[in-house]
Amino acid sequence: MLGSIKGMLVTLVSTFRKPVTDQYPNKPRQVEPRYMGFPALTWDHSVGEPYCTACMVCIRQCPTQCMTATMKDNPLHKEEKSSRRKIVDVFEINLNRCILCGICVEVCNFDAIVMSHEYEHSGYERNGDRVALDGLLEMGTTYQKKTNWVPPSELKKALKDDLALKKATD
Repeated sequence: MLGSIKGMLVTLVSTFRKPVTDQYPNKPRQVEPRYMGFPALTWDHSVGEPYCTACMVCIRQCPTQCMTATMKDNPLHKEEKSSRRKIVDVFEINLNRCILCGICVEVCNFDAIVMSHEYEHSGYERNGDRVALDGLLEMGTTYQKKTNWVPPSELKKALKDDLALKKATD
């Protein structure tokens, strides 16, 4: 009996509450800073090439096997402008199969993949959600600009340098 009264009370309170409605197509919802959307590839602006070397670690660890990639010799390495000997040639993610788990980001040794803030890639074609290298780099570059992204490896180096400097002054 008491449960029924509580249920009726909740119904009455929610009946007189102002509705919360998002005007979705016209006004997209803002995502939180730590939101994990679709995976994207990052761009190394200091060298002018993607961070990805197509080492296949992310592809082997992906539980849904939604990614494919191939690598090629890096022309900038021959000119001694880049330290990467190999670089990504083809990279594709099937966003319909991706479960947004973030394992690819965790296992990447080169800071090449991030979980962007992109969440809207619906289409009418069956394979319309397959995103190739150009699209992934565009998503990643947009994410890098919006969030002032710094590679985690550079953050670790800066932290080590700060700790070494602190020890030296103590």
